[in-house]
Amino acid sequence: MSQLGDYFFCGVGGSGMTPLALIIQARGGRVEGSDRALDQGRNAERFDFLRARGVLLHPQDGSGVRRVGQIFVSSTAVEETVRDVQAARRIGAVVTTRARLLAELFNGAALGVGVAGTSGKSTTVGMIGWILHSAGKSPTIMNGADMKNFVSVDSPFASAMIGEGEAFVSEVDESDGSIAFFEPRVAVVNNISLDHKSLDELRSLFRGFIAKAETVVLNLDNAETAALLPDLRPGQAITYSLAAAQAHLLASSPVRSLSGIRFLVKARDSGEVVEVNLKVPGLHNVANALAALSAAQTCGVALVDAAAHLGKFSGIRRRLDVVGTANEITVIDDFAHNPDKISATLETMHAFPGRLLLMFQPHGYGPMRLMKDALVNCFANGMHGNDVLVMPEPVYFGGTVDRSVGSREIVCEIERRGRKALALPDRNACGDSLVKLARRGDRIVIMGARDDSLSMFALELLRRLAS
Repeated sequence: MSQLGDYFFCGVGGSGMTPLALIIQARGGRVEGSDRALDQGRNAERFDFLRARGVLLHPQDGSGVRRVGQIFVSSTAVEETVRDVQAARRIGAVVTTRARLLAELFNGAALGVGVAGTSGKSTTVGMIGWILHSAGKSPTIMNGADMKNFVSVDSPFASAMIGEGEAFVSEVDESDGSIAFFEPRVAVVNNISLDHKSLDELRSLFRGFIAKAETVVLNLDNAETAALLPDLRPGQAITYSLAAAQAHLLASSPVRSLSGIRFLVKARDSGEVVEVNLKVPGLHNVANALAALSAAQTCGVALVDAAAHLGKFSGIRRRLDVVGTANEITVIDDFAHNPDKISATLETMHAFPGRLLLMFQPHGYGPMRLMKDALVNCFANGMHGNDVLVMPEPVYFGGTVDRSVGSREIVCEIERRGRKALALPDRNACGDSLVKLARRGDRIVIMGARDDSLSMFALELLRRLAS
């Protein structure tokens, strides 16, 4: 589908904005943009990448928004007070959001595969995209994170792939309500749990999403997701599980290793059994793989072929990424930022011996307030006796926000539950503390979202440990 036009992306360096800008550009659109991080001197590698791809970058001062014919695209992180937004309003440019533009592209595709859920979206999108790519179906893939299989020297950021086939595989986001814009042919729902909205709001959004789909892929192991099943027509659902025998795809006999997990998958209707050898660890990735296998079958890929392709899936950047090992201390970079993701990371790490030194950088004061009790529970229940958690204040790059609940309130409750935790003023202090605490056999896990510089922080920690 052609997408000619003149676009300005405000926040073009964001994890959801960069791939969308590249898809628009690949379809013949003119792309310019700005970003607060560019002005602050952060994430230089990403902006160099965009420049090399021909994206014209401007300061976020309104100077780049100068043609009434420009379509001005912003993300939910961009406020009306930003001068680019004010400039777009002043000259009368068309103003839209990242989510609305993505939905327009997605809904125009012949085979839209929308992946939703509180956790696992990026990995599941990557898995489905890789299977379809390997099967020769040339999908377009829109992800919120870089897919390692598609990373190369020429393309160090690979959160989007532009294909020629019918399939458009994309994350859809419930956190800002934009899931309501999408009209999938195949709707995947991994799980539903507390993150940015109340459960009542989430239930309504997910019900609306699946109602539009021809085929709905559901996880029977998540109570909220399984509760969507009665809303569907006979034959509309494909279900998967690690435990429920009635599921269409059932995983069994998982065998863990430090670098992955092997398991069997049985198809209920045909009786076919295939083995999957994943290169990514954790039971949560077994669930993601089942979702991907289910969606791939709907797109015309046989189960045995999809399983073989999955065995070559190398993962998503910042999902339990091993940065390296120095002096027998391993540093891991991870995107975990809500209770479900954090719990999955801790469960996966504790399948093998070694103390965990955790740094969790909250990605905002708003989510922190909403998830306070659930965050306390997941750390208090998931940490072992000798693990240590350090927390800086939530990441804050400006704007107006209620900052009444910070890291100290979370840490105090975790300590009261008998776990070791420290609230520190900033990330540098956390780094100093981790280096001081670390001893041979430890694993340091850096957790947090919406801040690409966490990867550089993890790399610098490794360098410090080596020296």
